[in-house]
Amino acid sequence: MARGLCLVLVVASFSAQSAPALEDGAYLRASHSAVQAATEERPKRANFEQEPASPEARDIANWVVDSADNHRMPFAIVDKAQAKVFVFTADGRLRGAASALLGLSRGDDSVPDIGKRKLSSIRPEERTTPAGRFVASLDRNLKGEEILWVDYETAISMHRVITSNAKERRAQRLDSPSTLDNRISYGCINVPVKFYENVLSPAFTGTDGIVYVLPETRSAREVFGSYDVDERAGLKIPSRDSSIALGAAANLAK
Repeated sequence: MARGLCLVLVVASFSAQSAPALEDGAYLRASHSAVQAATEERPKRANFEQEPASPEARDIANWVVDSADNHRMPFAIVDKAQAKVFVFTADGRLRGAASALLGLSRGDDSVPDIGKRKLSSIRPEERTTPAGRFVASLDRNLKGEEILWVDYETAISMHRVITSNAKERRAQRLDSPSTLDNRISYGCINVPVKFYENVLSPAFTGTDGIVYVLPETRSAREVFGSYDVDERAGLKIPSRDSSIALGAAANLAK
């Protein structure tokens, strides 16, 4: 009889002590969820590592990551003003950057049906690299060489630098610190061979990706419908539950 009474008392005591602990655990789990939600509300940004980049390139990269406009695919940014290409992982980490050769003429549009014309018929003023958002994929050109098709309709691709015409000095133009001599192509984007083989091709192998060609005659917002991530973050107000949870978490940490 005494043994049974003792067992009942032990069980009762254990239950009384466990209830607050369970309540605390549930509270901590709820707090953690709210803190996580508050964290997810914070703006997301691309990671350029230590690579120099123009404010325009950074703004678009940050917008891509924050808005998930790339739909979880790798992406590249072509900064025409700086004659530079940046390649990112799907979550916005920089894989590499390099100088680029671009269309001879300044402009953000292609003339109608230019992709169907012979190169010899394309006038100098028509040799532009169009701005915009393009779904890109690896493929082969007529010579069997791998390229990244940027816009098939206008025959714009990104590929290893072409050096068959020595007079054009394309390799030397890529190495030049000036951006003034990077306008030479019919519109395609030429990049260094090692950059293509070690960065660009691996990034787009087995998957489509997005290429953002920054405009030079219009604003990025007009072309992409983008927003300033920092500006938008300044307007965000944390939810009441998130604020309470953050405060509770801070008190528990004391």
